[in-house]
Amino acid sequence: MSRHSIIARLGPTDTESVIVHLPDSIQTEIQFIDGSRRLSFGLGQMMAQLFDRGVTPTDSAIDLAILAATVTAADTRISRSADSQDSWTREIDLYVPVLDSRMWSIATSLIERILKFLTGDRWRLFFRARHPDYRELIARSRSLVRPSFSCICLFSGGLDSFIGAIDLLERGQTPLLVSHYWDLSTSSQELCANRLGEVYGDMRPHHVRAHVGFDKNDFAREMDTELTTRGRSFLFFALAALAASGGRGEQTIYVPENGLISLNVPLDPLRLGAWSTRTTHPFYMARWQELLAHLGISATLQNPYRFRTKGEMLSECANATFVRHHLTDTISCSSVSKARWKGLPPQHCGFCVPCLIRRAAITAAFRRDPTTYTIPDLEARPLNSRQPEGENIRAIQMMSRRLSIRSELARALIYKSGPLIDYTDEEINQYQNVFRRGILEVNDIVSHVIIESL
Repeated sequence: MSRHSIIARLGPTDTESVIVHLPDSIQTEIQFIDGSRRLSFGLGQMMAQLFDRGVTPTDSAIDLAILAATVTAADTRISRSADSQDSWTREIDLYVPVLDSRMWSIATSLIERILKFLTGDRWRLFFRARHPDYRELIARSRSLVRPSFSCICLFSGGLDSFIGAIDLLERGQTPLLVSHYWDLSTSSQELCANRLGEVYGDMRPHHVRAHVGFDKNDFAREMDTELTTRGRSFLFFALAALAASGGRGEQTIYVPENGLISLNVPLDPLRLGAWSTRTTHPFYMARWQELLAHLGISATLQNPYRFRTKGEMLSECANATFVRHHLTDTISCSSVSKARWKGLPPQHCGFCVPCLIRRAAITAAFRRDPTTYTIPDLEARPLNSRQPEGENIRAIQMMSRRLSIRSELARALIYKSGPLIDYTDEEINQYQNVFRRGILEVNDIVSHVIIESL
């Protein structure tokens, strides 16, 4: 196992010595500002888009974005298999320059708690004051353009975010859609925004897309690629906060996600801890709300579908005809590129958990699912429980069986993925009910699938 120390730098003159608390750790420096004083690694691209829309983010939001990019670098370039004792838990120290080091130091334990919950790793954060040459990272915008959005909506190109944007637009809101793109799984973002534009007016002025990421050429030493990306939502939320901080007054940041995937309860005893992603878990979102308040960013995180299954989201969509017509423009699969191993173009696999939830939702809402799947018919042949094509289905079947025998188990199981200390008894009842309904919704399409242990 190797502990890593990631040191963020802000420009060519930011050369002061940083005291690394574990000198024998593997040290990596990231230079975030190039010679033209532009933020690198996609942050400058995001800032330019916001400026064009009359948005000037606050310094605390910019510091948050740099922190999030540093987290992304660590999360995607430090290998779990090579750099941890248990093939999962990494030990990572981040050294980040900020404008108000005292304010950020007070938030250290909160941020470490957020990151540990999200990724399952052991994080330590160390903040220092920005070098005097970089007290001002951006020029204050003098544009006559003023922000024209009424709220922020995370827009992944998936079905849930598509529904979320439709519902906001149908209510007369003018959301700023905030996307992060990197691989094939995000290729649907522009297409979905264009579809919205056909009905609700040109969305281009109300859509910003960031390409924040790192490859092996961005570091002095060669580092492996880590594909689990459990920390991705820290970046997504930070990008939304960057936009919200420059809006007019208090902003709402909508995070559209169905309740089943948001809770993401481990489906069997082998799926423990960070093996189940926690990108929109209620506990995680509550801690993020604390962080925004501490940083003085006037924004409220909200998941309006936290008590809805995906099928219920579809059925209750404010423009069901439109969403039904454009279902196939969205991407839900956890890895659309894996179809290439069968000589097929990128497409939904049909058997990962997000695909199963998608299939069940569309079937529940509209009976017929027009999505192309690598496995089009789950009942066409027996599936292997020891392979990805069968293990998730088997887990759903077993969970459904457990809940049918003892429905009260739902209340205990929803705590398996994280605490719910911020919520009332009534809210917890609703969480357990959406978990139970969501499992039953998926089981409706897999209950007759034959799973064999080969």
